[in-house]
Amino acid sequence: MSDPTWSPDGRYIAFTQKTTVDERDAELDLEWENDPEYEREEPSPRVIGRLVYREHGGYIDGRRQHLYLYDIEAGNVERVTDGAFDWANPDWGNAGTLYGTVRRTGDPDDNLVHDIVAIDVNSGDETTVTQTTGWDPSFSATTDGRIAFRYSDDEEPGPSMRLTEIRVVDRETGEEWTATEGLSRRVYRGCTPVWDDAEESIYVLVPNEGVVRLYELDPQNESEPTLVDTGKTEHIESMSVSNNHVAFVQSTSKAPSDVFVATTEGGEPTRVSRLNDEYLAKRDVQLPEEVWVESEDETDVQGWMLTPPDFDEDETYPAILEIHGGPSIMWTTSGTMWHEFQLLASMGYVVAWCNPRGSTGYGEDHTLAIGGDWGGPDYRDLMAFMDEIAGQTYVDDSNLFVTGGSFGGFMTSWIVGHTNRFSGAVTQRGVYDQIAQYGATDTYHSNEKQLGLPWEDPIKYWESSPVAYADRVKTPTLIIHSEEDYRVPVHNADTLYRFYRKNGVETRYIRYPREGHELSRSGEPGHVVDRLERILRWFNGYSDYHDEPPVVETEETERDWKPTVG
Repeated sequence: MSDPTWSPDGRYIAFTQKTTVDERDAELDLEWENDPEYEREEPSPRVIGRLVYREHGGYIDGRRQHLYLYDIEAGNVERVTDGAFDWANPDWGNAGTLYGTVRRTGDPDDNLVHDIVAIDVNSGDETTVTQTTGWDPSFSATTDGRIAFRYSDDEEPGPSMRLTEIRVVDRETGEEWTATEGLSRRVYRGCTPVWDDAEESIYVLVPNEGVVRLYELDPQNESEPTLVDTGKTEHIESMSVSNNHVAFVQSTSKAPSDVFVATTEGGEPTRVSRLNDEYLAKRDVQLPEEVWVESEDETDVQGWMLTPPDFDEDETYPAILEIHGGPSIMWTTSGTMWHEFQLLASMGYVVAWCNPRGSTGYGEDHTLAIGGDWGGPDYRDLMAFMDEIAGQTYVDDSNLFVTGGSFGGFMTSWIVGHTNRFSGAVTQRGVYDQIAQYGATDTYHSNEKQLGLPWEDPIKYWESSPVAYADRVKTPTLIIHSEEDYRVPVHNADTLYRFYRKNGVETRYIRYPREGHELSRSGEPGHVVDRLERILRWFNGYSDYHDEPPVVETEETERDWKPTVG
């Protein structure tokens, strides 16, 4: 309660108190007593001294990550690294050599330089074998002292957009070389190079034109990388190689992820799990159609679209453009968005997605084209792709919608600030204010590599921010963000919402507590469903093909609304 005020006759005290709609008619209990067990809470501020004090998963809070050994026979644990550094990626060479990576060049928070270190587990001696740069320094070691590791050039516009190579270093000779010179595509994000049992070949995953496939590399780089025949592969997400076989997790356009096994010699894989068969048996799964369009500069852009169940080409349908994050990733016909695409199609929408410039899988030039120019070539590619989709006789070009998350959220808000062709938009976990993003994200290096330092060129930062164009927006836009998103901090959405409201944009702002940047992929199940329901409800509300409001109009009536997506 707040603001207590006595009445002139001393009979009443007027005060204010916040209540929910359910509490409004309840009687207030004004009795209280001293709690003898009450203990005053000690102050617990976060004292921050590091340049990067929180990461994708939360606050660092003064902790450092080190390598440990657990002796199974003795039953004791021993820490084998020390110092104010963070160690990662433990991997064994021979029985007496443990390898790991550590950032300790200059201020480790201010660069992406990683040492690959060999540790003698008997003496504790450390030897720096080599250095690599990039966001992911994962590697794999052999018993004879060779190490295959990921490497990305740190030159502008930064390692997140450069080709990721696999390099090999030989501890005995000190020689180092690239094993992927014959590849014009980058190694798949999150893929650790894997040696075969004989330590004669290296296996990696490579994205190329909408599929992610398995490749065999010659460690000496004396022969070209070889595509391993694993049948009609669409999207391999992870893999393990042993005993001349490869086990891999694959998602397809027909189904979410399952485990498959094939030989490294190639051939049709054996499916060894069927986790979703019962679920899929009750669903009408639509298969995507591949779409290629020519954008400016004769750039070819690959994409796909889903049509609704019981599709009739003589009818017309609303359409949704989905935009991926990254931007340096590649969408396929499956993966983490499979369920969302299928859901939206099942509700009567044509669903379209593509890989504009900035995406991987089409060569380094395709990716580098938007370095320092988000909202340039990528925007034009997306509009060219949507021209093709909207040009289909069965697509109603007066009922087009757009959504995306992370970089896709940036692009969604950028699009509605530069065109009014869409009837509704849902922008999610996006970068909307580049200066504030630089000040709070754990990936500020990317801003520096593409836009420079904000105090040296604030105009460039401002002109690269969707909030700068809020006064142009006419498209009803739903904003979705997570309160514990530290990759793209939530103040981006706070600012966008305020700018939109002040400019009269039809908007609502959904903030999810306890969630981070991965809400759509690994959030609390209730929040995952709620998010899908709200996206669908927003589009339905502004579509001529559905008769329902876009949102529950007030906080009070929202309590009566129950999600229906199952």
